[in-house]
Amino acid sequence: MNRPLLVLRPEPGLAQTLALATTMGLRALGAPLFEIEPVPWTAPAAETFDGILAGSANAFRHGGSSLASLAKLPVHAVGQRTADAARTAGFTVATAGATNLQRVLDQLAPPLRLLRLAGEKRVMLEAPQGIEIEERALYRARPLALGHEAADLLLDDAIALLHSGEAARHFAQECARLGIDRAGVAIAALAPRIAEAAGTGWREVATAQEPSDRALLVMAADMCQTGVRNGVAR
Repeated sequence: MNRPLLVLRPEPGLAQTLALATTMGLRALGAPLFEIEPVPWTAPAAETFDGILAGSANAFRHGGSSLASLAKLPVHAVGQRTADAARTAGFTVATAGATNLQRVLDQLAPPLRLLRLAGEKRVMLEAPQGIEIEERALYRARPLALGHEAADLLLDDAIALLHSGEAARHFAQECARLGIDRAGVAIAALAPRIAEAAGTGWREVATAQEPSDRALLVMAADMCQTGVRNGVAR
């Protein structure tokens, strides 16, 4: 049986995941649990930094006019999507790491003073010796309620796709609010830390082999058909 997928990430990533799911022949519904919106911020003097750290394209999509004063700084980004958004905003990309911001940071050569452009809620980083990081929040994720159509899909054996720890926690809260029994819900998470953020008691939990949208959907496709093969089930 081709079980439906419930894609919970916000735009613009939502549309990209839905499009990829369609090309893979999967039945997917978008039900974003967050809406990304800008927050007021003030750009520091660019001259005091050697570069920018960015873990999400949202920093460049929602940073506004204040970004212009920082455009001469090279960007160290996670993933091609973030790198492309930085270039569109007028920045030069020095690094486009494929996995997470900590790994990007660990590969940089000190001494460096970096400006991290991020959301209000973000993963903590450990700065290597000789590297100093200052942070600015440019955007936030406003939580949304899980709709009745999405809830009905969960009761109809849908698989919930979780792309972030924040989404995992909010999804668990929404299931509790709507009286949805975890024991009847299957979730597919982009990474182990995201699965852990969802808590315990779910009928089926699996994590992708690597933190990419395609790997997550490949695993979800296996779950739809025959159970988990290309992911790690718990």
